Amino acid sequence: MTVHRGQDAKDVKIATSTPPSGTQSAHPAGNSARNTALIGTPLLLVGVALAAANLRPAVTSLASVLEEVRGSVGAAHAWASALTAVPAICFGLAGVLAPALSRRFGMARAVGWALALLTAGLVLRVLDGPVVVLGGTLVACAGIAVGNVLIPVVIKQSFPSRLGMVTGVYTATLAAGGGLGAAVTAPLSDALGGWRVALGAWGLLAAGALLVWGLGARHTTDATVAVPRRGRSLLRDRLAWTVTIFFGLQALVAYTVMGWLPEVFIDAGVDRNLAGIYLAITSLFGVPMGLVLPPLAVRARSQSTVIVVMTSLGGLGMVGLLVAPAAAPLAWTLLTGFGMGVFPLAITLIALRTEDPDDTATLSAMAQSIGYLIGALGPFLFGLFRGLTGGWTVSLVFVIVVIAAQAVVGHSAGRPRTVASKASKASKASKASKASKASKASKASTAAVEV
Repeated sequence: MTVHRGQDAKDVKIATSTPPSGTQSAHPAGNSARNTALIGTPLLLVGVALAAANLRPAVTSLASVLEEVRGSVGAAHAWASALTAVPAICFGLAGVLAPALSRRFGMARAVGWALALLTAGLVLRVLDGPVVVLGGTLVACAGIAVGNVLIPVVIKQSFPSRLGMVTGVYTATLAAGGGLGAAVTAPLSDALGGWRVALGAWGLLAAGALLVWGLGARHTTDATVAVPRRGRSLLRDRLAWTVTIFFGLQALVAYTVMGWLPEVFIDAGVDRNLAGIYLAITSLFGVPMGLVLPPLAVRARSQSTVIVVMTSLGGLGMVGLLVAPAAAPLAWTLLTGFGMGVFPLAITLIALRTEDPDDTATLSAMAQSIGYLIGALGPFLFGLFRGLTGGWTVSLVFVIVVIAAQAVVGHSAGRPRTVASKASKASKASKASKASKASKASKASTAAVEV
């Protein structure tokens, strides 16, 4: 599949080969079959949605009972800071391996194993003390990391003519899963007699996603519909770094909010269950955003204005939390959630700023691996500043500064251009060579005339 873009995003044309019927394989026997795309069936779409729904509850469910977990296992505040930073660190480090896993084992198996790893980690982390909680979270987030990188590639490869719609489904269900994890875990803990059963229950959702993925993920044996090959490096591409930094800054804000917002509200006098619901609202805000923004973004020529406006509203929410957190907690929550709604745009930009699947996979891995490592600084520093100062002021000012930087970088990332593909680079080099030769010939001709 190759995406061709003109000057206007309305002129986007997507060319792909349609796999012949009967050429399906869940576990391709040969290397050529393994390196083909998944067939975009309705069941695969359900599998994508269920996989997406599992990419946030591991984080948000823990945040809503973090103080209960910390007290139960006898851990310090420094342990809590490290625990909230683990997801983003793991997303960054494990995400680097995702493209290699896809090339080696095929997309169906790579994502399937990621869901299996997630399920195992969710169960493991409720079995013992602080080290096991940390280790299980690490295992679960390693599975999430692979899904974070590969599922957007599946969407672009398997649903090329419905890129905006399917991306919207992906980001909306991802947000819904995060909101559900935040909203129901604390009440479940009260109802089921503790945090261990409440957190472990999320393994059932992951197991269900694994089952549906196993049934719906089928490779085509049509070699013309190939998965991305080992891509060229984009580390010297300025636009690739702009998209990566934007992704990292929005991840930093999002994971800080997901890790610490309930604690900020609880310290301000808000009930624990209500604080979890406020966190759920920030995540659930991404559902309508995920359904509406990606299709609009694909059609729009530039995404800069939308990014700046949404980011600025999120900043206002943080200012409210800084000045008077208990005065209007719902208003601050809604504004913060609106700001976090840029995540669907960050995912969509990865596809919009590339011209072919190879570059999409490379930029996806780069933006999410480096971006999540940037994001890991947020929850860790937020908790560290809280421990050093005894309050939330420095922590919240830190996030506000990051949001301001996100608006600037996001404006640049939203401008209509793409990373230079191999073909376009070759074409530009050829044109430059021809222009140089023509210029030299013209100069020679002028000199001859003068003589």
